[in-house]
Amino acid sequence: MRMAGARRHTLRDIAATLNLSVNTVSRALSGKDGIGEETRARVRAEAERVGYVPNSMARSLVLGSAMTFGLVITNPSNPFYAQLISTIELRARAQGYSLLLTVTEESEEHEMRAAESLLRSSVSGSIVVPVQAGADAWRRLGSVGVPTVLINRDLPDLGYRFVGTDNELGGHRAAAHAIARGARSIVVLEEDLPITTIDHRIAGFRRAMAEAGLPVPRGSIMRVPTRRHEHVALPWQPQQAYQVARRMLRRSRLPDAVVVGNDYFALGLYRALEEHGLKVPDDMMVIGFGDHPFSAFLSPPLTTVRLPADEIGTIAVDLLLEEIAGGRNARPLKQLIAPTLVERGSTLRA
Repeated sequence: MRMAGARRHTLRDIAATLNLSVNTVSRALSGKDGIGEETRARVRAEAERVGYVPNSMARSLVLGSAMTFGLVITNPSNPFYAQLISTIELRARAQGYSLLLTVTEESEEHEMRAAESLLRSSVSGSIVVPVQAGADAWRRLGSVGVPTVLINRDLPDLGYRFVGTDNELGGHRAAAHAIARGARSIVVLEEDLPITTIDHRIAGFRRAMAEAGLPVPRGSIMRVPTRRHEHVALPWQPQQAYQVARRMLRRSRLPDAVVVGNDYFALGLYRALEEHGLKVPDDMMVIGFGDHPFSAFLSPPLTTVRLPADEIGTIAVDLLLEEIAGGRNARPLKQLIAPTLVERGSTLRA
């Protein structure tokens, strides 16, 4: 099996191995007339052996001139991914590459289609946010020599280059900040998706609580149903967080602070607290995740964890260029970039 970073085989390679013309190889693989069955069988056998993938840009493959990156993300309405797209596109363009964007909407089926689309389009390499429902789609790209860099979520079994946010550190910093401000009980409102970014944030929260000698009782982690699986434009609905927050506020003992998995959830939480006659931060501190553009304009402005989208996007393109060039420098295989805690009014008690 050819892994990412290996040179992709072309029609010209097959022709040279079999001592045939490129035209003969092309006609044999496309099923056109005028090619003997023995020759056709030899060509197909060699194509299968080297993992050749026919596609609509065969000319680019033969000439070695494909100058396109594939970028696969889960949802472009996520401000983090929107910034990633912009950074990656600008960085790629500066190197002479165009960008082919595909969205999976957290669907394994869409992910498989995205991988096949990249193969057919003869991309020079790919940058991928995986769904994490399996690795087959991206293993397929590696097996035919398409360099692939993973971002935000890793698939460790593949051994591909990876760069993402240190979400465990982000979760830890959010909880530790609340504890430093006097919180002794904290509730986390998180998405209901089975992905590592969420798992790592929760692990960081638990570590901060343990270091402070504070308990994490049952009910401290509340899951917010997202609408990603319904494939709507915005995966996070403040309404869903609002409903979960209302359930939390019916408890006899309320937490000192709430950490939300993304800033959109804070919108719903703020509304629920206001209706309940509670003030942020005097009655309850709120800490977000993402530092979305509206966060500084809430009342009070939201303390939140800023994600390093620009740095991740820049590093991802540089790593992919290294893979395409056939070499790797001294950078580690896996890179986690630290997020930044942005302190604002939602945790600044008088």
